[in-house]
Order: sequence, then C-alpha cells, then structure tokens
Amino acid sequence: MDKFIEKREVEFEEGQGVELLICERTEIGYKTVINDARLGMLYKNEVFQTLRKGQVIPGFIKKVREDGKIDVCLHKPGPEKVDAMSEKILEILTARGGSINVSDNSSPEVIYRLFGVSKKTYKKAIGALYKKRLIVIEDDSIKLSVEKET
Repeated sequence: MDKFIEKREVEFEEGQGVELLICERTEIGYKTVINDARLGMLYKNEVFQTLRKGQVIPGFIKKVREDGKIDVCLHKPGPEKVDAMSEKILEILTARGGSINVSDNSSPEVIYRLFGVSKKTYKKAIGALYKKRLIVIEDDSIKLSVEKET
C-alpha cells in the first residue's frame, strides 16, 4: 500500500479535519489513507464503531510525529472534543425532559451507544458541566440543574 501513496510532502496540522480511507486492520488499529495523500494510523483503543476496509469516513489529525508518521482519530482531539460532547449532552438532556439514566457509573457500551464517544470523554464532558453547575450527577443518572432549567 505504501508504494501507491505519493511521497510528496503534504502538510497537516493537529486538529485538522480530513477524509480517511480505511485500508487495513492491524494489531494496533487501522492503517488509513489521509486525503488520498498520506498514510495514517487510527488506534483501535480510540475506535468505538465497526469499520470496514474501503470505508471512507471523516476524521482528524491527532498528531504529526517527528518521524513523519501521522496519527489520526475520529473525533476532534483536545478541549474542543469535550466542549462538543458537553453541548450534545445538554441537547439530549433537554430533549428528554431534563434527565437521562446514564451516569459516570454506566458501562462504556451504553455511553457509546447514546453519545458515540468513549467513557473517558463522556466523564470529562459531564465533569465540565458539573463544574459549571449545569447538571447534577446521581448514582444512575444525570439531570439538568435547577439553575439550568429556569
């Protein structure tokens, strides 16, 4: 596969949105082609959906390493990811009457099914909302705070 990708220098920046072509599954993840120009690696511990060889999906540049290799991810890396997840949680809470039966104790599978992110990202997002006093975290649910509802 490497021989088919042009060896020209293509500049990518961390956080940049790109198109990923899933090429091959390996022990550590998926080899991808980024914007029809460079190879990238999507690590399996960051993938929470089924991917198929030949599938084209949107992604982001996670890191351009010193050796020239590129790590990619499916969600915007960094604080923007948590901010976007926080907004999604608030939208879902509002749409469901201010409460959902998913907490920081819920299984990673339940969290991914509802929000499409890892449990770690979900916990960061609800932590940020809690610090802003926008939600209340209970043992088996999260709820909009009284301050948020008014």
